[in-house]
Amino acid sequence: MLAELIQELEQEHQDLHEQDIYLLINGVSWQYYETLIDKLNDQGSLRLTYWNGVLEIVSPSRRHEGIKKRIATLLEVYFEERNIEYFPLGSTTLRLQEQRGGGEPDESYCIITEKEIPDLVIEVILTSGGVNKLEIYQRLNVPEVWFWQNNQLSIYGLQNQHYQKIDQSLLLPELDLELLQQLILSPQQLAAIQTFRQQLRR
Repeated sequence: MLAELIQELEQEHQDLHEQDIYLLINGVSWQYYETLIDKLNDQGSLRLTYWNGVLEIVSPSRRHEGIKKRIATLLEVYFEERNIEYFPLGSTTLRLQEQRGGGEPDESYCIITEKEIPDLVIEVILTSGGVNKLEIYQRLNVPEVWFWQNNQLSIYGLQNQHYQKIDQSLLLPELDLELLQQLILSPQQLAAIQTFRQQLRR
């Protein structure tokens, strides 16, 4: 049954849908979750999130993918212009069996040095509901999580093993988040990149 549902999701992804498609399943074992990861390893179209027996499968929309790519492109421009070494991990699966959780962020980065767990993960949220991803990343000890939701960035920093919503990135304290947010919303990608470079070189 689950295999049929996944096949339907893959088929729907081939259509250029503008809304993310979610499938939420309860009572899934960790072993089955790992089996699915291996099975879908070559299927970049689907994202899996697992938390305490609940499996979320998402087929990201074209809009979702466009936003996450824009954020990644602008952030990497910032790294380059500020001469910050970084290691892009994309949607690499992050999981720890003893923590009973795992996820595939939209984008993720190690900063300065490469690590098993990234310093920063980025999630684009276009539909409410689903698994609480902050809980997963908290258990995985991800230092900072960015959410893009309702056309704005929300940043959470891990402090004393709990996330606090913060106004400025602790990893990138000089990054102008207001400007970044404006450029994410810009209808022209090339113009946004050029504007960002110009501002960073002033």
